[in-house]
Amino acid sequence: MMTASLARTLCALSVGALVLACGPKDDHGHSHAPAAGTTAPQVTEGAGMEHEHDDVALGTFAIGDLNVELAQGHGAVEPGKESHLVVKLPYQDGGATVVRAWIGTEDRTLSLVGKASYAASHDDYDVHVMAPATLPEPCAWWVEIQRPDGSTVTGSAPVLRD
Repeated sequence: MMTASLARTLCALSVGALVLACGPKDDHGHSHAPAAGTTAPQVTEGAGMEHEHDDVALGTFAIGDLNVELAQGHGAVEPGKESHLVVKLPYQDGGATVVRAWIGTEDRTLSLVGKASYAASHDDYDVHVMAPATLPEPCAWWVEIQRPDGSTVTGSAPVLRD
C-alpha cells in the first residue's frame, strides 16, 4: 500500500519531469541558413534581442491603397514546407495593425493562414506559414492588412520558387 508521503513525492517527480520535457526551447524548430543566392544573414539588435535575416526582397506591391514592401525567407516556397514573409508597412503603427498571410490563391482553398507578429526591433511584421501540400497555379503570397481603424485591404505578390 502506498503512503500519502510516497504518493506526493511521485506526483512531484512526475510534474518535474513534465516541466523539463515541455519547458521553453531556445530554438523555434528550424534553422535560418542563408537562402540560395543570398548573402550571409545580417544580425540586427533591438530591444535586447538579436534577429537574423535570410530574406530575399520581393519588392514593393500595392495592397489596396498601400505600397507594402515584402521579403521572403526560408528559401524557395515548396509544397508542404514552412515559408516566411516579412511585411513592411508604409506607416509606423507600433504593432496596432493585424497582418495575415497565406500561400496559394485568393480564396484560401487548401491554404493555412498565418497571423503576423510585430517585430519592433525593425518595425515590420513577420509571418510563418505552411505552403499547401500541392501548390496551385497560379500560386502567390496573399496578404490581408487590417488597419487600426478596422478597414481591411487584401493583395498578392509572387512567391519565390525553384
